[in-house]
Amino acid sequence: MLALGLVALLSVLWCVCSHWRDVLSGRPVGALRGVRAPLLLIAHPDDECMFFAPTILGLLQEQRPLSVLCCSTGNYYNQGEVRRKELFQSCAALGIPASNVTVIDHRNLPDSPNVHWDTHLLSDLILTHIKQKNIDLVITFDEKGISGHSNHISLYHAIRSLHDSRKLPEGCSVVVLESVNVFRKYLSVLDIPISWLFHSDILYISSKTQYRQAKDAMMCHQSQLLWFRHIYLLFSRYMAINSLHFLHGQKTEKDS
Repeated sequence: MLALGLVALLSVLWCVCSHWRDVLSGRPVGALRGVRAPLLLIAHPDDECMFFAPTILGLLQEQRPLSVLCCSTGNYYNQGEVRRKELFQSCAALGIPASNVTVIDHRNLPDSPNVHWDTHLLSDLILTHIKQKNIDLVITFDEKGISGHSNHISLYHAIRSLHDSRKLPEGCSVVVLESVNVFRKYLSVLDIPISWLFHSDILYISSKTQYRQAKDAMMCHQSQLLWFRHIYLLFSRYMAINSLHFLHGQKTEKDS
């Protein structure tokens, strides 16, 4: 009986280890099928590497030509031009060419944690870009915006509006990055087993190489590297883990 129990335990451990070998190599759990032109929709320069680096690097590893649409220059402290340049440098470090990066600089879309951007204006700008680039997958923040930033949340409401009103082109899906509680947010890689156990449609966990690449990208944002950002780099799960969900009620070949 003991021998049978040991055999059963070893079998389970082998399956788990095989799973983790795949996960820790940077391969996604719940891969996106059939995606040709994904778009990362962000609010500010540095969102791409602070929050979405595992997804970006996972998609690029799958040979998907990712585009980035940044909806402000991040001009809250009058550093807009500097931050725009840093965004292009960061994207290059991640493997995204400058030709695939677009920055919106609209006076009615100011970088501010206290301003909710106009949903109609934002939706129109996003939809125009989606159609121009023939986008078939949009990746952005969920309704909590990870950090609770009003501009992040505005992106969710804009894409949600396009999704619910069926204005998105046929076949264009939307996935949102899951916001987790503060405890999990700063567990770094210790959140991996929790992320694996909790349901998500897509789970990206960076390999060691990808994690270093994400940190290198963040180093490009020198104007933002205050002391607390260095703590963020060390402890934030978002530097290594991205769990994403399709918008509710969305049924496509990509989530089957």
